[in-house]
Amino acid sequence: MELKFILEVLLFSAQKALSPAELREALAAAAQEESETTGAFRRTKEPEIIAALEELAAYYEAAGRSYRLVCVAGAWQFVSKPDYAPWLRALVGHKARAPRLSQPALETLAIIAYRQPMTRSEIEQVRGVSVDGVMQTLLERGLVEATGRAEVVGRPMNYGTTPLFLEYFGLRNLEDLPAADELRRLPVERPAGLLTAEPGLATVPPSDLQEAPEAADQAKPIQEEPRRTTETPATQDEPGATVT
Repeated sequence: MELKFILEVLLFSAQKALSPAELREALAAAAQEESETTGAFRRTKEPEIIAALEELAAYYEAAGRSYRLVCVAGAWQFVSKPDYAPWLRALVGHKARAPRLSQPALETLAIIAYRQPMTRSEIEQVRGVSVDGVMQTLLERGLVEATGRAEVVGRPMNYGTTPLFLEYFGLRNLEDLPAADELRRLPVERPAGLLTAEPGLATVPPSDLQEAPEAADQAKPIQEEPRRTTETPATQDEPGATVT
């Protein structure tokens, strides 16, 4: 029995897309029956599973079947070809779908996808407009998520795309994004690093402090001024007297 046919039946029977790790777990669970047939696939590795899946995908594509095997967001599943959509709609009816993304939302999503992780201010530098409303929509739709805080002044939140983003656009991973060299080359100015008022704790190099005089002045230690001597005019009784 060949590995690719075992994977084929697993994917046909599954109610969702399966990752190579999940398929490997299924092979290992079946091997617990201690039969000669199932035991042969006990130690199957993920690269072997991926190779078998890609072989199956090439076979279905060459055979011109009404369905194909695809990898979306790292998981594999059988999907029907768009050419057969009218008959499928007649059978199962129209399913309620979320409204389409607006043009501003698509633009913002593209910027994040190609340049992630990014803060809101960095996204606004590229778009040239505020993205507060658009970001809220993308977060609610689960296409974008917070990925941690940036190491800059104020520690703003970084954002990146989610696995649902890959599923929404039918991508295997981010490497499948169409080339957009112009978008990647667009410069984005990042804020200076964190500054402290205590000497020896500044987190930016001296060259950056020279470009920001105000920040440099704040980082300088406070020096005590020397005591001054104040002279008072001499009186008639004590000519030339001084007071310190």
